[in-house]
Amino acid sequence: MVFPAGPVRRRRRRSSPWGLVALLLAGGLLWLSRGWWWPAPPPAQMILVLGGDVAREREAAALAARQGLPVVVSGGSNPEYAHWLFEERQGLPPHQVQLDYRARDTLSNFTSLVDDLRQARIRHALLVTSSDHMDRALLVGRIVAGSRGIHLTPVPVSCGDRCQPEGRRKQWGDGLRAAVWVLSGRDLRGWAGPAGGH
Repeated sequence: MVFPAGPVRRRRRRSSPWGLVALLLAGGLLWLSRGWWWPAPPPAQMILVLGGDVAREREAAALAARQGLPVVVSGGSNPEYAHWLFEERQGLPPHQVQLDYRARDTLSNFTSLVDDLRQARIRHALLVTSSDHMDRALLVGRIVAGSRGIHLTPVPVSCGDRCQPEGRRKQWGDGLRAAVWVLSGRDLRGWAGPAGGH
C-alpha cells in the first residue's frame, strides 16, 4: 500500500541583512551625489517663517523689505501684531504677507503648507527660524518640502542667551515622523511619543 506523501517541509531561508545594507548604501550615494545631477534651484521665490518667536518674524520682515519677496508665516504671532510688524513697521503691502495658523508643531509647519507651495510653483524658499531650532527644522523641511521638489535655504535667527540646544533624539524623532508622513501621508505623533514644538 502506498501512502500519499505528506507536505514537504522546506527550510526557511534566512533573509540576509546585506540586501538592505546595499540598498541603503546605494540610496546614500545617490543622495550624496545629487549635486552632480539634481538641477540647481532658481533664486529664492519666497520666505517661510516658522512661528515660535517674534524675533523670527522681525528678521523675516526686514528680509522681505530688502529683497521684495513674499512671506508666509506658519504658526506665528497673533494677527494684530503680525499686521503691525509687516505692514505698518516695514511698509509691506498686505498681499506680500500670508499668515497661516494651521501648524501645531515643526512637522506641521511644513505638511500644512507644502502642497500649497507646490501648487504655487515654489521651488526655492528661504527658511527663517531660530538658530537653536534650525537643524531640526531643516531636517524635517528637507524631507517634506524636498519630496515636493522645494529647496530650502536656511536663514538662522540668533537666539542669544535664550538658546535651548535640541538633542539628537528630538531631531531624528521629527525626521522619522517626516519620512513616515512623506511615505504614508500620516503623522505618527501619537505612536512616536510627544513631539517637539517650535
